[in-house]
Amino acid sequence: MENNNKQYTVWQRLTQAFGPNALLNQDYPTYKLDKKELLRTTSKQEYEMEKLQAQQTYYLANNWTKIESNLYTQAVYYEPTRLASFYDYESMEYTPEISAALDIYGEESTTADQNGYMLQIYSESKRIKSILVDLFNNVLDINTNLPMWTRNTCKYGDNFVYLKLDAEKGVVGSMQLPNIEIERLERGMAAKSANVDEPKENKGLRFKWKAKDMEFNSWEIAHFRLLGDDRKLPYGTSMLEKARRIWKQLLLSEDAMLIYRTSRAPERRMFKVFVGNMNDDDVEAYVNRVANKFKREQVVDSKTGNVDMRFNQMAVDQDYFIPVRDPAAPDPITTLPGATNLSEIADIEYIQKKLLTALRVPKAFLGFEEVVGDGKNLALQDIRFARTINRIQKSMLAELNKVAIVHLFLLGFEDELSNFTLGLTNPSTQADLLKIDVWKEKVLLYKDLVSDPGNGIQATSSTWAKKHIFGWSDEEVRLDLQQQRIERAVGEELKATPTVITKTGLFDNIDKLYGSN
Repeated sequence: MENNNKQYTVWQRLTQAFGPNALLNQDYPTYKLDKKELLRTTSKQEYEMEKLQAQQTYYLANNWTKIESNLYTQAVYYEPTRLASFYDYESMEYTPEISAALDIYGEESTTADQNGYMLQIYSESKRIKSILVDLFNNVLDINTNLPMWTRNTCKYGDNFVYLKLDAEKGVVGSMQLPNIEIERLERGMAAKSANVDEPKENKGLRFKWKAKDMEFNSWEIAHFRLLGDDRKLPYGTSMLEKARRIWKQLLLSEDAMLIYRTSRAPERRMFKVFVGNMNDDDVEAYVNRVANKFKREQVVDSKTGNVDMRFNQMAVDQDYFIPVRDPAAPDPITTLPGATNLSEIADIEYIQKKLLTALRVPKAFLGFEEVVGDGKNLALQDIRFARTINRIQKSMLAELNKVAIVHLFLLGFEDELSNFTLGLTNPSTQADLLKIDVWKEKVLLYKDLVSDPGNGIQATSSTWAKKHIFGWSDEEVRLDLQQQRIERAVGEELKATPTVITKTGLFDNIDKLYGSN
């Protein structure tokens, strides 16, 4: 392995391992018709069979390539819509309910465990575990960056992080890239979009920074994405996507409500001006002259020349002056009430409920109207929200695994790329409690089936019960019996410990000081 590695640079090794034609040594299957070998056979039927097999395999592989290229070209047409949605997401951030929902997504998905770590690393190799612990906790500072990455992923559906790589040290740093300026190019996308033949060596996954005209290989970028809508592939789907239309409706409704309140809420007065038998042409001028008398004269500051409007108590557009000819008209001044239905906001509440349904977060946790759940987090109370958090965590772990694999690959641990497991703390214990309840019922049923009802005949055999209650296979039942035999032998040996080991020497110093001898 070392001799082969010396023939290639780190760039070439990474391209071979993560490039378009490698996929970690899991390339697309190919089948070639070797005529020299087939001409040696004396069976024409065998020759025709091999020839037909080669033709069919080539046909299937060619169809796969065509479908793969055409499938991801839809991202080219989706690009303008994607940019428009990003602008909506930026504006939606200023709505308190939506901003609080994003904070909840990020906080619930990155809950720290009892040791204060957000990311749990498991490995049978202590060296691999120590390397990954140093990578995520010290180099990438995952406790600080992961909540931000998770929140951006939930907000945009995508999050692009550039990995700074070193040939000897592996991943030595990371940098957040602007999501709106990064484009993901799948196999065959560039050729379709530019109407040119794409070079063979470039037909693979890569990322492009459009504003800087820079391209990155697949192993240089960690692309966190929430896969939820096939129409948006190869990009992710934002948690806010389903709320975009409702959010716009809510803004329009709230603006209409505010306009109505400001224009209709103030009280107005109606002044009845007696005009008697005055000519109709003179009524308007007379009413205006009477209205002007209700206003105090404007004061002009002699020093500055400014007009002081503080003494203008009312304006013409605030009150109504109605000419009347009946001298016995009652109530010469009538107060008109303002809007009396200001508390009726059922339409606003209806749209808000639809918005909260799209966000999948209860209203009480967004508005902080009252203390709910005795201070417990949301995922601890709602199993449905816990499933949403688990989906977000799986999306984040997928790219964190990629970062770990690239780091181990650069350090030369090519044989240990699968010898680790990453996990995020599940903030909900509801799922665990449900599993425990299910196992309790299974164990009780198992005991009832294998216990003697009193006639010396069990309802079922232990083997049948283990296979049908626990879902074990014959091999698992056999292994369980072997383990029980070994454990029983170990138990008997433990019982014989006092006769085998008469003195351990653990208390020699105490016996020497305080013993009777």
